[in-house]
Amino acid sequence: MSGPGPEPPGGRAPPVAARRNTDADWDRWPVHDYLRENYRALHPCDAAVIRHHAAFYRTLPPGSVAASVECGAGPNLYPLMSAAAACRRIDALEPGAAGRAYLRSQLSGQADASWEPFYALCREHDPALPPRLDQALARVRVVAGDLSGAPEGAYGLASMTFVAESVTESGEEFARLCRDFVRQVHPGGLLVAAFMAGMPSYRIGTGPVWPAFPVDAAAVRDAFAPHTERLRLTRVPKDPTLPEYGDDGMVLLRAVRRGRPGPQPSSSR
Repeated sequence: MSGPGPEPPGGRAPPVAARRNTDADWDRWPVHDYLRENYRALHPCDAAVIRHHAAFYRTLPPGSVAASVECGAGPNLYPLMSAAAACRRIDALEPGAAGRAYLRSQLSGQADASWEPFYALCREHDPALPPRLDQALARVRVVAGDLSGAPEGAYGLASMTFVAESVTESGEEFARLCRDFVRQVHPGGLLVAAFMAGMPSYRIGTGPVWPAFPVDAAAVRDAFAPHTERLRLTRVPKDPTLPEYGDDGMVLLRAVRRGRPGPQPSSSR
């Protein structure tokens, strides 16, 4: 008996394969369009992330974390600022050449003036931060790489801001990237993160469409619960002052990597 014939004209088109992280050219990420659309002014949603992160960092004694990592740092400086009281060294892990170039420009000279209101709010919520933005950023070093290639357990604290859900259309890969994020810290290590909720693949400026996977709190919980404990999620409503990316707000996370802490690697200052 012969198999089915070809799909008739007007029939259902074959499914399009989900684009994955490696399908996008992150070296050509539109840094300046992204900054113009999102970070040249302090939006209410970013103020909510800063408050959330400050509450997390205030639980840690100043300088108590030898080394932390911001996974997929991109050109966003405020997660790096937020870590500067608790963490003696902050690695900005970034796979894209454009993102690394911008970060180095901000660390080697005076940071863009548009970041000052962000840092003022960070200090308002965490007075243990250094008095000046340049003093906070002096703890940061730029590291080329991505989540999958970083050594396991090298840090006491890891942060991730709008990354795992914003680089792939695959739910399976989203979950794997979240596991890779957890692996950056040793057992008992600390995790803090922010996710865009419900965001489909998106466009920055007039450039190409970048892959994304629309997550909600349940998807984030499912990705992290097997690997963490003391998992806390906070929902932030949609911010109408942002460009329309199709999202419906944010999910913020605090957690600890599951397992007992063991001897930790030494870290140079």
